[in-house]
Amino acid sequence: MAFLAWLSGSPVGEWVSGSTWAYPGLLFVHTLGLGVLVGLNAAVGLRLLGFAPNVPVADMEPLFQYMWAGFWVNAVSGSVLFIADAPKKAVNPSFIVKLVLIALAVWVMRALKRHAFPQSGTSNGVVSRGARLLAAVSLVLWGGAITAGRLMAYTAALK
Repeated sequence: MAFLAWLSGSPVGEWVSGSTWAYPGLLFVHTLGLGVLVGLNAAVGLRLLGFAPNVPVADMEPLFQYMWAGFWVNAVSGSVLFIADAPKKAVNPSFIVKLVLIALAVWVMRALKRHAFPQSGTSNGVVSRGARLLAAVSLVLWGGAITAGRLMAYTAALK
């Protein structure tokens, strides 16, 4: 806990928590990154589940680079937001659930790219059962992570 208190009292923590615009600005950037990451992930996942059948599956593969960009925007902005109130956020059960769901969702996102988009691309447009399952799991995990993140404002610290 001493490290977390030090982190919040650091110049970055003081800047984020003491500035009128830093916290809301970072939250805005975090939301934009989330929109890119989860929005594109949802587009790919829904396509793999059979929506928009006229869109070739192989055309969805380039979206992964933008998903990763959104992820890194979120990782950096989320880390700075965490620093602002580290002692409280670190023990918030919703925050812990959010991090676990994000870790699982990122693992699934990597597995989805490997299974749904082999090196040569999806030539025949047929989506495997495994890719469909990963797509569904991905949608659930990202939805859960967003929900847990939103619930952080309403849940208390672990005792």
